[in-house]
Amino acid sequence: MSRVAKKPIALPKGVELNVQPETVSVKGPKGTLSIAKPAAIDVKIEDGNALLSANDPSQLALTGTLRAIVANMVQGVSQGFERKLELVGVGYRAATQGKDLNLSLGFSHPVVFQAPEGITITTPTQTEIVVAGADKQLVGEVAAKIRGFRPPEPYKGKGVKYSDETIIRKEAKKA
Repeated sequence: MSRVAKKPIALPKGVELNVQPETVSVKGPKGTLSIAKPAAIDVKIEDGNALLSANDPSQLALTGTLRAIVANMVQGVSQGFERKLELVGVGYRAATQGKDLNLSLGFSHPVVFQAPEGITITTPTQTEIVVAGADKQLVGEVAAKIRGFRPPEPYKGKGVKYSDETIIRKEAKKA
């Protein structure tokens, strides 16, 4: 059996795990998340922990995947996830206007990005963007979309990059 699937998921205080025949939903202080559950996987709650098990031996790998997703959902509704981005380049700026993110990235026009439901975008400074939310997958997807407007280039490193990302620089042409 999958080693990941054997590990129990600790449910912190204030987090409710609701198991239906076809869905698993997690409710906490930061919101509610749900996912479809295959019929061959059982979810049981014992002593404040959630345990997953497979009825069918061919579903063992899927059980580990579902366990990891449910664990991320539990962490998301209790603590939340965030991704930090940095703008590198002269004149590159970011500003939030309500739920919209207004970016000046060296184009002839400003780039306006609307945050999806459940995601909050903040700009502590003009060159920093913080994407936060309860859904880990959605936070990563939104951060990747924002980075995709102007990915960092390898010569000067200008563009939108993750705060923990290192850009491998290329050497310029030699005369």
